[in-house]
Amino acid sequence: MRGVDQRFVPGLELSARFYTDAVAPLLRRYFGAVPHSAARIGTGSEVLGFDTERSADHEWGPRLQLFLGEEDNAAYAESIREMLSERLPKTFLGYPTHFAADDEGGPVRHMRATDGPVYHRVDVASVGAWYVGRLGFDPRAGITTSDWLAAPTQTLAEETAGVVVHDGLGELETARARLAWYPEDVWRYVLACQWKRISQEEAFVGRAGEVGDELGSAIVAARIARDLMRLALLINRRYPPYGKWLGTAFSRLPIAAELSPLLAATLAATEWHERERPLGDAYELVAGACNGLGLSAAVDPATRNYHGRPFRVLHAERFTAALLDSVTDADIRALPQIGAVDQYVDSTDFLMRAPSGHLYAGTVRFSLKP
Repeated sequence: MRGVDQRFVPGLELSARFYTDAVAPLLRRYFGAVPHSAARIGTGSEVLGFDTERSADHEWGPRLQLFLGEEDNAAYAESIREMLSERLPKTFLGYPTHFAADDEGGPVRHMRATDGPVYHRVDVASVGAWYVGRLGFDPRAGITTSDWLAAPTQTLAEETAGVVVHDGLGELETARARLAWYPEDVWRYVLACQWKRISQEEAFVGRAGEVGDELGSAIVAARIARDLMRLALLINRRYPPYGKWLGTAFSRLPIAAELSPLLAATLAATEWHERERPLGDAYELVAGACNGLGLSAAVDPATRNYHGRPFRVLHAERFTAALLDSVTDADIRALPQIGAVDQYVDSTDFLMRAPSGHLYAGTVRFSLKP
């Protein structure tokens, strides 16, 4: 695939150079001054900055998104795809520009040498079509509360990370800026619902352990640890990625230096009292960070017994109530406390596809695109 002594080129650097040195000159030569934007956004570990040499084994390589205006896209998109297939170099910085289907004929593609036209990964689209396909809405036209809550955080992360190499249309950076983070009342609501998830299970770590179900106690603790990691990302204005990169993204937060050992101790414990102690300290640490946002009235971050039972909990519903009390938008205040799509459903198949339809359009409605 590349020379033994060749250094690994991070994907975002590879994409930027691919545009500048290979794609842009061909566009100028064959399509003149057609206005366009170029970026590396969307799916792929490199977009989030998490790629390594291992990433190169599938769906990684000289990749790019090329955006045209609506009329130019209709007129030139197919011709540009064909021109690039014929004219792109067979390799770039030592990496093949041809992406072949896997041997079983599945949808996953891999860099592979070829003597013929390349099956390239320069995606050509209009800005609007790209975002409607990825998110179910075009952020340039405005983003409703339903749009925000129906967008998986993995997808929001992918559309706001990566790199814009050229924005000749003057639209891509505007769209990305609008997606950069939730409006404050939506943020309050999402945080409130994340705390509610924790409140619904925090007593079960002790209760399961008390009846001798250490495995059940450990599973509940692991679920809560995951929810605390996602909560920490939300507190730090970071869209939580899906499971493969959740720990990596979390590890880059300032709070991780103190919180990670507590969560690790929680997961390593084999007895529920040992599990409960570091988890309780983790509750208090994240609660203090949430108070520090100033989004609501401060809530006492100290843990306490679960009513009359000897289980150490935060009573996280107190944070839910405080955050919802601070929401000024009456429509958001009236929403059911089920949160955004990632909080309401937890299926990889579901969350890796943008829903069409809105979460809060009278009833909870989603349809997965085939």
